[in-house]
Amino acid sequence: MTTAAPRVRIIKKQIEGIRLTFGSMLLILCCTFLIILATFLQLNISHFTIPAGLFSGADLNISDYIHTYKFIPQIPVIMFVGAFLGRKYGITSILLYIMLGLFIIPVFALGGGPKYIFEYSFGYILAYLPAVFFAGSILKSGFTNRNMIHAVIVGVLTIHLIGILYMSFIAALHHEGWSFISGWICAQSGVKILYDFIFSFAAVFVAKYAKIILWFFM
Repeated sequence: MTTAAPRVRIIKKQIEGIRLTFGSMLLILCCTFLIILATFLQLNISHFTIPAGLFSGADLNISDYIHTYKFIPQIPVIMFVGAFLGRKYGITSILLYIMLGLFIIPVFALGGGPKYIFEYSFGYILAYLPAVFFAGSILKSGFTNRNMIHAVIVGVLTIHLIGILYMSFIAALHHEGWSFISGWICAQSGVKILYDFIFSFAAVFVAKYAKIILWFFM
């Protein structure tokens, strides 16, 4: 019983969330900075692929079997922030990021300022708020594998669905045609959503143990 008590206390604190202290405020600021960093970070992910010319008799070399995808890990970082800080403080961190971008410094991918609300991609940024709310609500009952998978699926889909709807609304205001809208959706929510699922689950997994370590030292 004596050895189990500290573990039970840590798990209980992990579920309850981070309390508002000077230290937690610093964590919120650090997570906001992490979101900003992820906005301008690009990862080159190389993996095996089946080339289109494989069955057409084309002359292929080794490089044709390797696909490199340029991935911006902002959505996995959002999922990390929501899982690590919890629902309430995760939303606070994202709100701080949005306020900075709209009114103080250009922390968004294409700049900043109040006019950014008319950018096609701003819907994805707004969607971070409900995504963290839903994911944080799921993880509040514990970081089981089922909960983490559920949180990632709900969170990532929320971001992409709201992002697509917002983009479609702005495109309609600009009288853009379906070819533009479909091309934009493929670019922002096509293959990218698969990478977002994979890396978001890894981010939530890291957040699970980062949160335990945090509570161990608090």
